[in-house]
Amino acid sequence: MSWKQEAKRKAADRAIHHVKSGMVVGLGSGSTAAEGIRALGERLRNGELTDVKGVPTSYQAIQEAIKVKVPLTTLDEYPELDMGFDGVDQMDHDLNAIKGGGGALLREKIVASCCREYILIADNSKLADILGTGQAVYCEVHPIAVTPVMRKLEAIGGTPVVRQATGKLGPVVTDNGNNLIDVDFGPIKDPKALNQRLHSVQGLLETGLFIGYADLAYVGTETDVLKLTK
Repeated sequence: MSWKQEAKRKAADRAIHHVKSGMVVGLGSGSTAAEGIRALGERLRNGELTDVKGVPTSYQAIQEAIKVKVPLTTLDEYPELDMGFDGVDQMDHDLNAIKGGGGALLREKIVASCCREYILIADNSKLADILGTGQAVYCEVHPIAVTPVMRKLEAIGGTPVVRQATGKLGPVVTDNGNNLIDVDFGPIKDPKALNQRLHSVQGLLETGLFIGYADLAYVGTETDVLKLTK
């Protein structure tokens, strides 16, 4: 196991220790969140936790939860969640993040907005002094709006690319039936302002800028797990 994988596992385990019996928990997507789902399943299996339900953020999260027998529910049944956890593509020291490399950003943000406590987990290669440094901002876009949105993103100063699928021809299609545009803005001086500006673009349904959602983060290093708070 590489040090990054071990760091993700340790960070995820720390996050899962916030889960108490009877809680309803938002389940993130991606390889780091999958470590958390597996850790949650293990604690349920060995009896450390009981009566925990998860709200998944993607089909991938559903599959991971089913594998380890984490009971699933929905926001229709539980519109307010006790906590949630998820990985990041990049995070600054104020706990603002860029997410969406796995294409689940819209559902991830909806679930994040419903959590009383929201925890990010990562290895320390994901930390950056300034968001956007060597990292694109992911945007979920309605299929009929791809071309006009691309033009507006260029006018804002971004370099947009429609994400292409691997293993099939054509663009990536999200769990919601939309497309993804990955936009390079370079280092972002004001992520909140950029997020607001992107939301003014018609047809752009959600951004991967997660600003102000996280309460704390666990960041795995080669030797330790750091706890970051606002």
